[in-house]
Amino acid sequence: MRIVYDIAGTYRAAGMEKVLAEKASYLAGLGHEVTIITTDQHGRKPAFDMDPTIKTINLGINYEEDNGSLASKLLQFPLRQVRHKKRLAKALDAIRPDVTVSMFCNDETFLPSIKDGSKKVLEVHFSRFKRLQYGRKGLWALTDRYRSWSDLRHIRKFDRFVVLTEEDKGYWGNLDNITVIPNPIMGISPEPSSLDSRTILAAGRLCHQKGFERLIEAWSIVREKSPAAKDWKVRIAGEGEDRGMLEKMIEDHGLGDSVTLAGSVMDMDKEYMNSSVLAMTSRYEGLPMVLLEAEAHGVPAVSFACKCGPKDVITDGVNGLLVPEDDVEAFAEALCKVIEDTGLLKSMGAAAYRDAARWDMETIMKKWTDLFENI
Repeated sequence: MRIVYDIAGTYRAAGMEKVLAEKASYLAGLGHEVTIITTDQHGRKPAFDMDPTIKTINLGINYEEDNGSLASKLLQFPLRQVRHKKRLAKALDAIRPDVTVSMFCNDETFLPSIKDGSKKVLEVHFSRFKRLQYGRKGLWALTDRYRSWSDLRHIRKFDRFVVLTEEDKGYWGNLDNITVIPNPIMGISPEPSSLDSRTILAAGRLCHQKGFERLIEAWSIVREKSPAAKDWKVRIAGEGEDRGMLEKMIEDHGLGDSVTLAGSVMDMDKEYMNSSVLAMTSRYEGLPMVLLEAEAHGVPAVSFACKCGPKDVITDGVNGLLVPEDDVEAFAEALCKVIEDTGLLKSMGAAAYRDAARWDMETIMKKWTDLFENI
């Protein structure tokens, strides 16, 4: 098959871009002709290695350019949409793909109307509520609510709409084109973590969505309540705009001896193998790769039950602990529970390692190839 993916860019070292690189490379390895079309690449290299046979095209739409005020952005957006549709239609007409997959990056409003002969698939890596979860105010909030409402109108026009979790599928309502295909993981560790390290790992971009300030608050509570905490460390892997704020919180709470901001980490396998607990404090997700990767290394998670993902991955008390959304005190209690009960920690780690087979690359990519062939 000839398969096209349309995404803003591949230069970010983020979950969606990583998953795309892995899936596209897998499909190329099967002999399919894969092309990735971007709108905002600006000549930057992909953040993740891909099969060398994958072709790339950048349309130069540049949605991400800073246009100043919201009013200016709203004026520029329709013009960029016109350019995007025209240039994408020309590219698809030249490629003549069998399937075109939108990664929900500004083409969802018009892609089904491009008559190039390909089947159109919309793949979403965030939940039904993401636009509303930005928490923006004023005109921004009205814009977010309008776009969230209009998503449904556009989604119905695609041949298939793919979401990551059963939880999220329920939020989109009664759509006859919706199906669930989770993210895959590249592989399961040959051996699980021993869970002997007294390290709690958190990973992701240092930003509002990931909520690492809530982890610091929870750990401050744990340090006061649990005698076991004196032997444990918290390690946060990632970089982002909240670093300064998090550094100040660590200093203000007197946690410099037990909380480390590790920055960008290239060898995450090593991080998981040297950890005993994964802590996830996100405000919202699609299907967080850190939960799947932690399972692949036999590391149990303590996670807020945010929308979406944690409830599809974690069975509370079996392969991790689920904490009510935004309840920092409860998160601290859950951390106390796992660091004080070695038996529970080990049993949840073993269950997590067994559960990882659900996310195996072969298993997940069989779902994708079946979908492409069936449409």
